[in-house]
Amino acid sequence: MADMTVEEAMAKYGPSELTRDDLLVLEDPHYAPENVAIVTGAGSGIGRATALAFAANELTVLATDRDEEGLAETQSQADALSLSGELVTVVGDLTDDADLERIVEEAAERGNIRYLANIAGIQTVAPIESFPLEKYDLMHDVMQRAPMVLAKHCMPHFRDNDDGAGVVGNMCSVHGHIVTQDKVAYNMTKFGLRGLTQSIAAEVEGDVRAFTVSTAYVKTALVAKQLPDTADRRGMTVDEVVENVMLQHTRVTEMMEPFEVANLFVMGSSTHSKHLNGGDMTHEGGMSLTY
Repeated sequence: MADMTVEEAMAKYGPSELTRDDLLVLEDPHYAPENVAIVTGAGSGIGRATALAFAANELTVLATDRDEEGLAETQSQADALSLSGELVTVVGDLTDDADLERIVEEAAERGNIRYLANIAGIQTVAPIESFPLEKYDLMHDVMQRAPMVLAKHCMPHFRDNDDGAGVVGNMCSVHGHIVTQDKVAYNMTKFGLRGLTQSIAAEVEGDVRAFTVSTAYVKTALVAKQLPDTADRRGMTVDEVVENVMLQHTRVTEMMEPFEVANLFVMGSSTHSKHLNGGDMTHEGGMSLTY
């Protein structure tokens, strides 16, 4: 049995409390209240931090998740931080096509849709020969199909903007570049997201940009909750899993905070990154480049 409970792993390896000073704020003429950013997975982790970061940049943010309680906590944090932009929450199921269309429609009622951040992610760890196909289907629908469908629905709204422009940011991973064992569905969907991103860049001739963000391990509940089970399977302590498995090949020997990833979406979506189109913002501590 692992030496830590899930609760203990969350306390040690979950995200730190986010403060207003953690959030990157940029001068950008399009970071304004009349423009809307849709953020999926906004009920926790990187999605929540990204929603808060966009709101800190004066945007109107539509934060969506299937977790109503998580969204309520995101709203509470936005209120407590006194962010300059408005954050509104919409409960939605990314596996439901009607919900995907509704999310975009509700965003359009708030202003000009200019940004889409596909952050939502889930995980199942199992060998290929025993990987549950219903879990594969769910992961594909949430992390690969939904981003494409949301981008499809956002495109007409992007083109309706005064300059016909918009930005799609997709949460990829180091697992969209290299793979680790027992994560076949996660590896496949993250590689697929890079294909979606490059397809958007290829089709819209620069008016609509797309990019991915690839990190190694981030201090999220998704990661922390896996640690005791991973320790059990490997016959290691939780600390050993973090130090000798997750951070073994990195040069920056600590996990990222969700707000650090959120700040990459703020930078990548801004006018400061106008030449980032179809490419990847790789911030993984050297994991895939130096081992």
